[in-house]
Amino acid sequence: MSKKRAFITGITGQDGSYLAEFLLSQGYEVFGLVRRTSTLNFERVRHIQEQITLVSGDMLDQTSLTRTLKDIQPDEVYNLAAQSFVQTSWQQPVFTGDVTALGVTRLLDAIMTVNPKIRFYQASSSEMFGKVQEVPQKESTPFYPRSPYGVAKVYGHWITVNYRESYGLHATSGILFNHESPRRGLEFVTRKVTHHAARIKLGLANELRIGNLDSQRDWGFAGDYVKAMWLMLQQDTPDDYVIATGQTNSVERLLDVAFSCVDLNWKNYTVQDERFMRPAEVDLLVGDPSKAGKNLGWEPNVTFEQLIQMMVEADLQHLKAENRP
Repeated sequence: MSKKRAFITGITGQDGSYLAEFLLSQGYEVFGLVRRTSTLNFERVRHIQEQITLVSGDMLDQTSLTRTLKDIQPDEVYNLAAQSFVQTSWQQPVFTGDVTALGVTRLLDAIMTVNPKIRFYQASSSEMFGKVQEVPQKESTPFYPRSPYGVAKVYGHWITVNYRESYGLHATSGILFNHESPRRGLEFVTRKVTHHAARIKLGLANELRIGNLDSQRDWGFAGDYVKAMWLMLQQDTPDDYVIATGQTNSVERLLDVAFSCVDLNWKNYTVQDERFMRPAEVDLLVGDPSKAGKNLGWEPNVTFEQLIQMMVEADLQHLKAENRP
């Protein structure tokens, strides 16, 4: 029997790298889309680069997406590509919309052209809930996005629902709440905190500048969340699922846990800085993953404390290796 084929956009990102690893462990042939840019960053997939096939293309270019699907003939497509940093979406709102919103339509159209039987996963986001209408948030909670990124994700989510209902595609959206790992980019608050805690411990820095300490998020481990993506595409009927831990922690609690890992008091090193405040804040995001538990048999394995410790330890190791004389 031939191996199943999966195509991942955003394969060089945090989620893409964990998903590629997981699919390889399930016996898939894995293909990933990479943009031709002046700075190619394969750091997150370097350890599996020999086992995957990277294909050149762009979420802004319909022709490249259609041609790629024709060449690969995948069974499953996972759309993880996006301009994924909320802060940047305020500086680049049009670009964010073009990639994060219209990119989804281009990919769905490519599937319609090449093979409507391809199963499609869309990476939706808890940022769609924004100014939350109920706590906790579930699949039926109304969206109220508070950033260009959140707005673009709402478009991507609803166009996926539209193609599913209009054309009978096996198209599913996973509404993922914040999920982190040692592979998280340094611009994200969790990694910024764990990296700075490690730098301060090693004497490489003496302060951390940060925005809103009261902001609360439902943080889980990316390695747990990519399994949920795969489980969704194994179901007979496509549907949308909230993927979350169901627990919330504030940025202040994040600081407390991260600095405790290196036996320091965060209050001695942290400065609140207006530059890191969002124009419109999202105060309390916490998801209800009960539908995913019931229908997919999915639940998170890594606790918030374990996750932050994992990230601090990885940052310590990385910085020690980098600064070895």
